[in-house]
Amino acid sequence: MIVLIVSLFLLLFLCYGILPTVLIRTFSLRIMKSGDKDFRIALTFDDGPHPVYTEKLLDLLRSYHASAAFFVVGERAQRYPHLVERMSKEGHAVGIHHQTHSNSWFLLPHRLREEISGCAQSIKKITGNAPMYYRPPWGRFNLFSLSASRAYKTIMWSSINEDWKASLGKEKLAERLKKDLGGGRIYLLHDSGDNPGADDEAPAVMLEALREFLEFAQQKGYRFVSLEELKKNNERG
Repeated sequence: MIVLIVSLFLLLFLCYGILPTVLIRTFSLRIMKSGDKDFRIALTFDDGPHPVYTEKLLDLLRSYHASAAFFVVGERAQRYPHLVERMSKEGHAVGIHHQTHSNSWFLLPHRLREEISGCAQSIKKITGNAPMYYRPPWGRFNLFSLSASRAYKTIMWSSINEDWKASLGKEKLAERLKKDLGGGRIYLLHDSGDNPGADDEAPAVMLEALREFLEFAQQKGYRFVSLEELKKNNERG
């Protein structure tokens, strides 16, 4: 009896969370993972804002005239509203990454909607603008994710390089970013290491590697553009 109950639970979990995630990401169902293969690149940052690293990141992006998108955690946005306000004022997109850093696999439909709407309200209260973009934590979806997020464009990525591990080191991370260089790429990086599985000091390593990568990519003729520009360019193609 216990084996049957466990088997049914695992089957439900598979159908509710894992299978939708695989299908949505494999077949790009209502998600954006890249743009046209020209000299435009989009930088995206998850899990912030962080009181130390996000400010340093904004300074770095400004020095290179680089646009980016920040997928913020709503409760952290409320804690550091001045950083979210600065993101918006400096022309960066501020997107939804749930009100808490919650896993969609374990959220019932009403809780998923609350996580999305709560984060959207936090962003609008701070910036005065409704968010356009959504990215679920860990890139995980459930059976109701597409309907719950239908008001937003879901952004995934085409480049991910384990920047949440401080042990990777600046040199190796910078080398991975350079090796992955290509037009239309959407890079996923993290400006906070406060989540399970991430190292607290990892964003410090990321910032050093990113500086080297920004210099390298711009010398190659690449531009770091907004998701909106990358999206419009993709739609024209």
